[in-house]
Formats: sequence, structure tokens, C-alpha cells
Amino acid sequence: MFRRRSSDERSSTTTVVEDQPRDPQAPKGRPTPKRSDAQIRRRTAVVAPGDRKGATKQAREARRAELAKQREALAGGDERYLPARDRGPVRKFVRNYVDSRFRVAEFFLPLAVVILVLSMVPNAALKNLSLLLWLVVIVLIVVDSAVTAFLLKRQLRERFEGKDARGATAYALMRTLQMRRLRLPKPQVPRGTKL
Repeated sequence: MFRRRSSDERSSTTTVVEDQPRDPQAPKGRPTPKRSDAQIRRRTAVVAPGDRKGATKQAREARRAELAKQREALAGGDERYLPARDRGPVRKFVRNYVDSRFRVAEFFLPLAVVILVLSMVPNAALKNLSLLLWLVVIVLIVVDSAVTAFLLKRQLRERFEGKDARGATAYALMRTLQMRRLRLPKPQVPRGTKL
């Protein structure tokens, strides 16, 4: 187990490796750099301060700058700095599709507050009305979400036939649950726009 190999064993293992074909997807195309050269290049590429406090401060500033860019992109819709979940033409189309029409789910929070207030009133008729409103709101949200998902999937198949549209429907449904004013990235199209 921990013994040295003879030269015959070493040569047999190298011939086995050489006989295997190289993966055409990953051609090397250049010689392997020496370890000392790679270490020198790695050390010169990153300029870090000598003390730990300075390094932490530098990392915090870099993170803060990146988050500021993302906030501006979310407010303005700049594709370059958007988070990964919001990037791409498919996600942009989904956002525009959701923002172009009224959705029942976006009014869920205000309706929930109204229903909650109605359920706290000591009148039995108003409590029954609040229960009925809960049922109606939930059924409307489910129906609207199902119709939105069905129509969106059809649009995605027509417009982005070769592109990967996984997760786009869930992304759209999560966006419908947010009130239009609070959506990020901010809506880029007015309501009633034909896409």
C-alpha cells in the first residue's frame, strides 16, 4: 500500500493514460505554467492591504459598491448590473408581460388588510362577509395565476423557442404577488401595452 512503485509499473500507468482519447470539448492548447510562475501571477493580480482591518474594509467597500450598482440597475432596468435571476431576454419579457396588465394577486395585501379589519368587527354578518371575501379573493388569485401561467407559457414557446425558459413561470407568478409600485426591477411598460 505504501511502497514505492518500480519503473515497470510507472511506465504501464503512463501508457494507459496516453491511450485514452482527450475530450474534444476541453483542449488545452498551451503548456502548463510552472508553479512558481503561477504563484507570482496570482500574488500580483490581487493587491490586498497588509493588515486584516484594511482587507475587511476594502472588501466591505467593494461589496457596497456592487450592491449600489445593483440597486440602480433594479430601479432603472440596466441589464448589465441586474442580479442573475433577473437577467436575460426571457426574464425581461416575463417582467413586461406581467407589468402590462392588471393582476388580481397584486391587490392581495390591501384586500387582506380590509378583510382582517372586517373580521375584527363584533358584527356576525361582517365576519361572515370577511370569510366570503377571503374565499373569493383566493379563488380569483388561483384562477388568474393559472390563466397567466398558461398564456405566458404559450408566449414563451412562440417567442423564445430555442432559449431556456425554466423558472420563468414561477418568476412571473412571484412578480404578480407584488404591488406594482414595489416591484423590482421597476416596471418598464405601462399597463395596456401590447407585447
